[in-house]
Amino acid sequence: MHTERSSSGGRDERSGQSRQREPRVVVGAAIIAAGKVLACARANPPEVAGMWEFPGGKVEPGESDAVALVRECAEELAVRVSVGDRLGPDVPLGHGRSVLRVYTAALLGDDRPRPLEHSDLRWLGPDELESVTWLPADRPIVAALRPLLEGSPDA
Repeated sequence: MHTERSSSGGRDERSGQSRQREPRVVVGAAIIAAGKVLACARANPPEVAGMWEFPGGKVEPGESDAVALVRECAEELAVRVSVGDRLGPDVPLGHGRSVLRVYTAALLGDDRPRPLEHSDLRWLGPDELESVTWLPADRPIVAALRPLLEGSPDA
């Protein structure tokens, strides 16, 4: 965990103990339908363009993880989702300044994802998960996702 520097040297002036800043939470959605998961190709920045991720983004102050995920899916994919269970571990990002939390999700109604902020979208079954180049932060989630997809009645 990253310790913030301050004028008091990172110590609480009253107790003298070190203060640690909580990492910023980034949420991702493993949207599952018919035994497949939605993968999204990054359009930018250039150093990760073409790599694949789960859609999502930063949790804003006052938002829960679920509320942020619903908002991010609407902004990035123009879909409504219901948020399910956590999937995989917290994945440290940015030298511990942020943490990625991924949740399962399902599309609501007959919504169909559109790549508003991504260059491409693909639905991947359990045998197709390694057919794309995942961002490093998403790889542990892919590993946790495989048994879930393999156990899906639609897989």
